[in-house]
Amino acid sequence: MAESSSAQTRPTALITGASRGLGAAIATELAPTHDLLLGARTAASLTAVLAELPGAAGWPVDLTDYAAVERATALIERLEVLVHNAGIAELGTFAESSVEQWRNTLEANVIAVSELTRMLLPALRAAKGHVVLINSGAGLRANAGWGIYAASKFALRAFGDALRLEEPDLRVTSIHPGRIDTDMQRAIVAGEGRAYDPNEFLTPATVARAVRDAVHTPRDAHPTEIVLRPIAR
Repeated sequence: MAESSSAQTRPTALITGASRGLGAAIATELAPTHDLLLGARTAASLTAVLAELPGAAGWPVDLTDYAAVERATALIERLEVLVHNAGIAELGTFAESSVEQWRNTLEANVIAVSELTRMLLPALRAAKGHVVLINSGAGLRANAGWGIYAASKFALRAFGDALRLEEPDLRVTSIHPGRIDTDMQRAIVAGEGRAYDPNEFLTPATVARAVRDAVHTPRDAHPTEIVLRPIAR
């Protein structure tokens, strides 16, 4: 699949963190209508999702290696959709936190997002594209023990708000889901010392459909924020 071609008949979507979980679910939702570039740290981690979506192309790059990101984005001349799904969750109290935790979280959840978007701005502008930021309920309200993560997600929301104003030809959507049934969620719940019940959480497919609906919203509307919460069962 060509990454840059003015003659392409389908729009292109780049999804970061696409190897599993929510990222893979978003890829599945967009596959019928978009040519896909699926991002992950390594090519090996994309094997399973590429087998499920044979029309997609892998885009393996460490998003915090900015020289590598610059090389990987150089051939993308036109991009209709950029979904920022990759990120990390560092939890714990402020009293127990470290400078390294803060740096790692802000690097992955904010700085890497900003840099990838900046490098792809010419391609996004060419397509009057759509940037989708997978944020969190923690980007709207911070809870005890989630301060580092919440700070990064508040910053991500601010980034989206500023980008929306600075690039009026682009659409920028911040999606704020509640907790999602993923491998990362299992690790978080284990850290909380309680049993895991998937019924407490949103499914990746539900959040992925919200992304699809935002992308497919007609151009006379700008879906700026979408908030999803699991229904208590």
